[in-house]
Amino acid sequence: MNRRQFDGVEVEINPVVIKRLIGAVILLFVVVVLAASATYVVQPGYRGVAVTLGTVSPDFKPEGFGLKQPFLTHIQPISIRQQTRPMPAECYSSDLQQVKMEVHVLYRVPEKSVVKIFQEYAGEPFDNLIAPRVQEALKEVAATQSAEQIVKKREEIKNRALELARRKIGADFLIVADLVIYNLALSPELETAIEMKMVQEQEAEKAKFTQLKAQIEADTAIIRAKGEAEAIQVRGSALRANPDFIKLQILQNWNGRSPLVVGGGGSSVLLSLEELTRRAAARPASTPPPGSAAPARAIAVPPPPRKR
Repeated sequence: MNRRQFDGVEVEINPVVIKRLIGAVILLFVVVVLAASATYVVQPGYRGVAVTLGTVSPDFKPEGFGLKQPFLTHIQPISIRQQTRPMPAECYSSDLQQVKMEVHVLYRVPEKSVVKIFQEYAGEPFDNLIAPRVQEALKEVAATQSAEQIVKKREEIKNRALELARRKIGADFLIVADLVIYNLALSPELETAIEMKMVQEQEAEKAKFTQLKAQIEADTAIIRAKGEAEAIQVRGSALRANPDFIKLQILQNWNGRSPLVVGGGGSSVLLSLEELTRRAAARPASTPPPGSAAPARAIAVPPPPRKR
């Protein structure tokens, strides 16, 4: 037993106790290390692939806590969440025009393909599988359309390329959710030509609309004129068939004052008393010259009896 003095106080140290304390600390450290190496945790959105001395387990590990062989088994996490990766794409149209674009690929790894994806593509299949297949699909689809149609039918081109890429990759092996095309670029000369063509098409459509509008207005005027002519003809026929209709109109529009009949023979004119007085005051009385006809005498015509 050793005795040591600290700050004037003599302390007795037992070597056996010190050795036991050091042994306990080492044992606790070993237990912690063994516990850490014998357990694993798979985070949400991931699946684990167990690799034991270079041998891959055929079954994946679900998310959560689990046990494994310490120091021998390694758990490799593989994401099954949907991921988005951009990629440049370059293709040629049917009229041999170069078309450049940026494509964003939305994809995810299904659970049943986690182990195979890890074995064949080290857990990341985009660069070695998805990007080449999508590029190939875009080239095949673009080769069937002109550069102008690729610009106009971007959505159709995208859908056809997506369907073709899914067939090439395998829908059961890997899920390609969607393709998004950005920054579709053509040569400056081709863009100018397409823009001029679109402007000419718009002007042609505008001229066609103006011509159609004028034609419709002309047809409307013809139809209106025909309708008015037919209406006049119908009214004339009705008046000839019913001559008393004019008398009825006179009675309905009469203001209650007695009219005068001026003139003789077949040229009688109906004048009101006010109109006759005004004309008499405007023209002075004079003796008609020899040989002239005597002026017609105004004859008062009693008003027709009112209906009771």
